[in-house]
Amino acid sequence: MNETLVTVRYAETDRMGIVHHAVYPVWYEEGRSAYFRALGLPYSAIEELGLFTPLSQLGCKFVRSCTYEDVLTVRTVIERLTPARIRFGYAVLRQGEMSPISTGFTEHGFVGRDMRPLSVKKCFPQLWQQLEKAAAADADLDLTRPTDR
Repeated sequence: MNETLVTVRYAETDRMGIVHHAVYPVWYEEGRSAYFRALGLPYSAIEELGLFTPLSQLGCKFVRSCTYEDVLTVRTVIERLTPARIRFGYAVLRQGEMSPISTGFTEHGFVGRDMRPLSVKKCFPQLWQQLEKAAAADADLDLTRPTDR
């Protein structure tokens, strides 16, 4: 699991002072990018290899709202990994609170420069091993429970 801190910016709120629903996927992306960086695999390095991860699905559940200057933690895990796809799970928690204000997921395919699907396991075996190890470490984690990390 990776945890990424985000502070709500004024531009992310609507007229009511509440974070707009379109911002959550941006925070998910930040969590996902930080997850890869923590593995020593920034997206830029992965793309230099010729591997891309286009989004195929996005889901978001809004539990409670948040507002300007709230400090949030975006928790990110690999929920599912196959040689052709990866699914990340997310929980967004307000600092000092134990239950999430939002949960969600994104699912991505693995494609080459030609945008054709490929097998990471076959084409990038070292990367596959790193992802497999990370997914195994995330397997039994519950994003909505308190953590010592």
